[in-house]
Amino acid sequence: MSSGTAQAAYGADVSGRAGTGAGAGAAPGRPRQRDAFFDNAKYLAIVLVAMGHAWEPLRSDSRAVTALYTVVYAFHMPAFIIISGYFSRSFDASPEKIKRLITGVVVPYVVFETAYTFFTRWSDGEPDREISLLDPLYLTWFLAALFIWRLTTPIWRRVRWPLPIALAVAALATLTPSIGKDLDLQRTLQFLPYFVLGLCLRPAHFSLVRQWRVRLLALPVLAGALVFSYWAVPRMDYAWFFHKDSAEHFAVPDWYGPLMTLALFGCSLVLVACFLSWVPGRRMWFTTLGAGTLYGYLLHGFVIQAANHWQWSDERFFRQPAGAIAVSVVAATVVTALCTAPVRRVFRCVMEPNMSWAFRKDRPEPARPGLDHVPGPPARSTTPPAR
Repeated sequence: MSSGTAQAAYGADVSGRAGTGAGAGAAPGRPRQRDAFFDNAKYLAIVLVAMGHAWEPLRSDSRAVTALYTVVYAFHMPAFIIISGYFSRSFDASPEKIKRLITGVVVPYVVFETAYTFFTRWSDGEPDREISLLDPLYLTWFLAALFIWRLTTPIWRRVRWPLPIALAVAALATLTPSIGKDLDLQRTLQFLPYFVLGLCLRPAHFSLVRQWRVRLLALPVLAGALVFSYWAVPRMDYAWFFHKDSAEHFAVPDWYGPLMTLALFGCSLVLVACFLSWVPGRRMWFTTLGAGTLYGYLLHGFVIQAANHWQWSDERFFRQPAGAIAVSVVAATVVTALCTAPVRRVFRCVMEPNMSWAFRKDRPEPARPGLDHVPGPPARSTTPPAR
């Protein structure tokens, strides 16, 4: 993908060129190169997203799959959101940024919200499902949340303690079951701290987690997380990692909400650091696919919904370890294909639409006599009066 608007949804400030690598120090007037590290991170994360969705029908029959599913859900969306926040630091609500926000986030949201509604009328067997742009369906919640997060970016850039305030907002959301489904506000608020954290990060922070000491430490941490997750499967509801419900939904005391907000935030940050520490910083065969992760994200949902409609998971083979591995490989292959250039060319009209016709062109206002100069208080003379 060229430096289009759609990729802003997955960690690029429209151009997607700032970062920790060569692009960060490009000379003025010379186009900066994309940072391979962030493209690699986005591609690997979208593969995990697709695998996680493919594992969903297998959770009830496999404790190991459920444990792996829980660990992946603990960090793959936080990683995406942190990167999105990092590349949103320059969002200033200027006319050009607003235009790109509309064409790169709002338009895809409207298109895919409508498309998913029609598609799931068939796949879910609900022919009367209504189109509701205020109630994000399936994967479109992220676009609705990103729109809100981006619009509030100038606020988080100005307040003195942005991350503690965002954590407080997320904690209060868990105490507010009355928050409705409009724009999936519950999930938007609970994931907010990750976006705000991304706004606070600098290239040095990403360089820090890529040190060899961190990489070595990440291996036992990830192994420990898998072991703990396997132990916790019958003892803990992994739906906490979805960040879409209040404490009341889990039938626990209210004080669990703020406590779980802090605990999950710390857990997710550790796993995100472990994940990013092993993301290659050099160009790989899949690096260019990182520019098309929004395509893979939104399009693979149709494949998942169709496969679930045909009840593929009822086959005995897929309930075995070899079947789960096969499902993972197929999911990774499908989402990889959906990130490729030919697919992006086909769907660019709705993901990166050229909507210059819909926006006014900024024109300097002509000077008007009598209005150019605003009179102020008379200048104070420094010459003493004549006597």
